[in-house]
Amino acid sequence: MPYGVYDIAANAGWVSVGIDHDTAAFAVESIRLWWHDRGQSRYPRAKRRLITADCGGRDGARVRLWKWELQKLANEIGVAITVAHLPLGTSKWNRIEHRLFAFITQNWRGKPLVSHQVIVQLIGATTTKTGLSVACRIDDNLYPKGVTVSDDEIEAINLRCNKFHSEWNYTISPSLDSG
Repeated sequence: MPYGVYDIAANAGWVSVGIDHDTAAFAVESIRLWWHDRGQSRYPRAKRRLITADCGGRDGARVRLWKWELQKLANEIGVAITVAHLPLGTSKWNRIEHRLFAFITQNWRGKPLVSHQVIVQLIGATTTKTGLSVACRIDDNLYPKGVTVSDDEIEAINLRCNKFHSEWNYTISPSLDSG
């Protein structure tokens, strides 16, 4: 299963191909890997990150593990993470769908996806006339299903809701006790 980051400013994609369960922890680890491999050097003075995400699934607006893992990432990198979830049924509006995954799909059309390595090579070979480049790697970490986040852990998240659709739009800042 792939999880991707599309960097609009750089017209560049980053895709992690997971070998275990498709969980919120896997999604956030993909963002973490992008940050350490690409984002940190491209945006060394960044004060925040903006993530657009679907409203359901592993990175859904109501997924407690997603917010908990984002809190850990914000603490680790010392940068606030703003999340804007697209309303249910509108995930195709997310730019990553038509600026990254549509081209990946075209690139591997008709090719047998017989191994993780083949998938990584096909994704990494994706380019466009407008300059899209894609980096891809296998994430061989294990992500168990059914991980629960307690009410106390949810309360500890340094989350500020946006005034506009606060259920979908929020910022998670580094915890005061993380540094």
